[in-house]
Amino acid sequence: MGLPWYRVHTVVLNDPDRLLSFHIMHTSLVAGWAGSMALYELAVFYPSDSVLDPMWRHGMFVIPFMTRLGITNSWGGWSITGGTITNLGILSYEGVAGAHIVFSGLCLLAAIWHWVYWDLEIVSDERTGKPSLDLPKIFGIHLFLVGVVCFGFGAFHVT
Repeated sequence: MGLPWYRVHTVVLNDPDRLLSFHIMHTSLVAGWAGSMALYELAVFYPSDSVLDPMWRHGMFVIPFMTRLGITNSWGGWSITGGTITNLGILSYEGVAGAHIVFSGLCLLAAIWHWVYWDLEIVSDERTGKPSLDLPKIFGIHLFLVGVVCFGFGAFHVT
């Protein structure tokens, strides 16, 4: 029997950086799983006959979702549509899986940083005792960067 979700949140209720660290670590685990699972599925996938032996018969889970989002080419030189490959670029199965793994590593580092430096007193001015960081501005910058990443996903990946 596991812990209910509110039990974990009440432990870090008054520690905003540790609460943030938990959620960043969860994002890191999910992105790392998606990237590594996609690489595993690519290793066991045999794309020679997509009509009589489609990917769902291989027990694929991640690659069909990537295909529905428009990823159809592989760095191995094959395409799920059977067409010719002109420009592979980063928008291939391996490129997206690698990007997820890199993102997972960056989220892991961010979660560790937020866990280690959880005490906001280290960023306060020693003379006045007031915070020396403009936390709403930092939060706004982070929201802006996340918005740019989401826009980039929609503009360059889904369309």
